[in-house]
Amino acid sequence: MKKTDIIVPVFNEEEGLVMFYEETKKAIAGCEGFDFRFIFINDGSSDNTLQVVKTLSEKDPNVKYVSFSRNFGKEAAIFAGLQASAGDYTILMDSDLQHPPALIPEMLKAVEEEGYGAAGAKRKTGFFSRAFVGLNNKLSNVKLQKGATDYMCMSRPFVDAILKLCETQRFSKGLFAWVGFKVKWLDYEQPERAKGSSKWNFGKLFKYATDGITSFSTVPLTLVTCVGAIVCFLAFIYILITLIQTWIFGIDVPGYVTTLVVLLFMGGVIILAIGILGEYIGRIYMESKNRPLYITEETNIKNEKETKKENNGNPEE
Repeated sequence: MKKTDIIVPVFNEEEGLVMFYEETKKAIAGCEGFDFRFIFINDGSSDNTLQVVKTLSEKDPNVKYVSFSRNFGKEAAIFAGLQASAGDYTILMDSDLQHPPALIPEMLKAVEEEGYGAAGAKRKTGFFSRAFVGLNNKLSNVKLQKGATDYMCMSRPFVDAILKLCETQRFSKGLFAWVGFKVKWLDYEQPERAKGSSKWNFGKLFKYATDGITSFSTVPLTLVTCVGAIVCFLAFIYILITLIQTWIFGIDVPGYVTTLVVLLFMGGVIILAIGILGEYIGRIYMESKNRPLYITEETNIKNEKETKKENNGNPEE
């Protein structure tokens, strides 16, 4: 039996968890040769999400959970789930049923029988999503798949490779592409959420996009350097023109509009440059702290030492 862990990050998803569990159980019922285990990562939910998960775990011993001490974000929850996974295969999916469980058998087939390092789901995307992927692929050597989601089935070597990447400012889609394994992408139509509402807003999406670009590319810094060089060159030409005009025609009254435009333009360029530098310096600052990505408040996943104690019948020396 191939051990398969289903990693499910959850944040305030109490309304739809039972439905997700039941639908997923139905989808994996026909997968022969696989032993499934659910691992819910409770990302500091403020509702009864954890209690719902605990109730499921009491009914099904293959339901495990890791509960954070507070909300650390989905990227931390993904990393925690991958760390908790010990299966031959690991499936990462959301609990809102916008990642159809019916794709799981096809994903497992791609990894188990067709030899792919991972199988992922991709959907039709909107303008902003396509624009971000297009911009990222132009600025970075790490190419993202258009429409790619976090819904993936990964082989053990794929998961082990991801776990070696321990940066605190994480962008999982980029990390999945960076490790370089062969991935089979499956098209699907994204359904509406079964229950609850999305936790994403424009601000979070913008930050997510910024993290994606700055995590895998230094091109913005190069662009700032180029803009600075061009502005300096134009300023030098303007100075020469001004000197020549003064030498030929004498001193003229300075133009108010010209001065204002130059000051505003230069000020804008300087602020933009400082902002981009600040993004990278901020990332260096956060990485230098070496803080853990998350803190576990409680879990029902036993560690290796506890398991050995139970199996041996006596404590280790």
